[in-house]
Amino acid sequence: MGPHPAVAAIRLAVRRVLHDVLTDLAERPAVPGGAGRGALLPAPGGGTPPLVLVACSGGADSMALASALAFEAPKLGIRAGGVTIDHGLQPGSDLRAAEVATRMAALGLDPVEAVTVRVGREGGPEAAARDARYAALDEAANRLGAAAVLLGHTRDDQAETVLLGLARGSGIRSLSGMPEVSAGPGGHGAPGRTHRYRRPFLQVDRQTARKACMVQSLPVWDDPHNIDPAYTRSRLRHEGLPALEKALGKGVVEALARTAQLSRDDADALDAWAAEAEAGVRDDDGRLECAKLYALPPAVRRRVLRRAVVAAGSPAGSLFARHIEEVDRLITGWRGQGAINLPGRVEARRQGGRLVIRQG
Repeated sequence: MGPHPAVAAIRLAVRRVLHDVLTDLAERPAVPGGAGRGALLPAPGGGTPPLVLVACSGGADSMALASALAFEAPKLGIRAGGVTIDHGLQPGSDLRAAEVATRMAALGLDPVEAVTVRVGREGGPEAAARDARYAALDEAANRLGAAAVLLGHTRDDQAETVLLGLARGSGIRSLSGMPEVSAGPGGHGAPGRTHRYRRPFLQVDRQTARKACMVQSLPVWDDPHNIDPAYTRSRLRHEGLPALEKALGKGVVEALARTAQLSRDDADALDAWAAEAEAGVRDDDGRLECAKLYALPPAVRRRVLRRAVVAAGSPAGSLFARHIEEVDRLITGWRGQGAINLPGRVEARRQGGRLVIRQG
């Protein structure tokens, strides 16, 4: 008799991602990963087997992911480890992180680490916690030489991300939700690390992950922040999405997840177009020419402008559609207006038919 359908579903999702990791390793040379042990990411067939880490909070999604990784990795000759992050935002969080680490070790994961981070205030509590978490995961992956880090985001998380992007009015890239493969929050990583983060469960619903934990008798921890109405995502999860399903019927989550994939395909195509167009709108000194920018389709022009602003030092995570629209008006609605101030102390101004973007 085979495993429970929920267990089979999560194992299949993880197995597919692990095959992708091995394929990527086979197609690219090893790259420096850090000064600690495992500083090189080994290709299949070479010395030490590759290491894949799971980021585990102790919740149902990440515990289901950890169990599936522990089961599937050895069959493919992959070492499986885990990292849990203590954000220090709740009393007893250090003890809880230690308990999660113990649970991962009991599954057979090795190495296992509990990492404490300090959460700042920039961008609000949710964004600050996310930034601290990814920084810690990056550090651990570099130090341990991990080929990939698995994240437990589900199809439900994807639907919530799409709705949050829609509410912000941030454009098609925001509607793309979370990618299955990424370098991290900013979307750009060091060479060889652009495929670090993997999300095997984006086609798996939250209930399947919870069921998999239940039938395997895996203890899970439900973060009280996930039901705290002070957090936007929590309100959306417990009030917004249920209201949408009541008004529109079942299937809203699946439809939003499909929207994310379709939007991602469109956004990727437009990004590629913008990357090719950028060289053609610069003069011999590399400055952006306003007349040539004006001739581009708006969706492509705004992407060229965003690339230029990020390259000048503006943090991608702090750059929103309204910022790029202001810069775009220097091209399409020029009436002698002054410089535009952007995140990261970057300034955009129009001078002599050229768009000058630089840090002040």
